Amino acid sequence: MTIRTISREELEGKLDRGEDVVLVETLGPAYYEDAHLPGAVNIPHTQVDGLAPRLLPDRSAQVVVYCSNRACQNSPQAAKRLDALGYENVYDYEEGKQDWIGAGLPTESGASA
Repeated sequence: MTIRTISREELEGKLDRGEDVVLVETLGPAYYEDAHLPGAVNIPHTQVDGLAPRLLPDRSAQVVVYCSNRACQNSPQAAKRLDALGYENVYDYEEGKQDWIGAGLPTESGASA
């Protein structure tokens, strides 16, 4: 299976259009609490099997996973696990949080709800 990727521009477009997109940060909780994309949930790539069924109940939802940057392999690993678990619309925002912040876009901080 090929993981579909999404650019910042494509992601911004989906969010601007009000599309139902679930953002998933695949880094550990400390990185998530420091800064994450607005509305993102935290599912570390090593905990996808345990957390995804509870935090991502709709397997047909658009799910965008990301980590820190293109060199970080957490999000592609998480995307592969989500696909294996039956999620149908998974995208990897490969450039990740560094790209988002570098573009001057907003982030949130604090623990996952």
